[in-house]
Amino acid sequence: MIGWQQTRMTDMRLVLLAIASALTLSAHAANYPCSGSKGGVARCNGEIFVCNDGSISGSKKSCIAEMGGTANSTPAPAARAIGDTGCSCRSGRICVGPRGGEYCLSDSGAKSYRRK
Repeated sequence: MIGWQQTRMTDMRLVLLAIASALTLSAHAANYPCSGSKGGVARCNGEIFVCNDGSISGSKKSCIAEMGGTANSTPAPAARAIGDTGCSCRSGRICVGPRGGEYCLSDSGAKSYRRK
């Protein structure tokens, strides 16, 4: 009877370890910049992650620190009219909205705001 209980406890520990590992890996993937529908990181623009869908990540992490490489200076915000297409996230140009929010336009035309 003791051998059967030890085998069952070992099996239960392995199952719990597998569940804990799966949860840890999925939590890590969900917190990575540009994860999910953004398609991953395309490149760095200074400290900012530029995603494959053309938007920028809201991550507080440093792109240079995560991806390696040298730091390029982040472009200064350009004063542009709302709806101006010269603020493409891929181009690295950041625009300032009427209330001071800094943003760029993703490939779909949606505004992608920069964290303060």
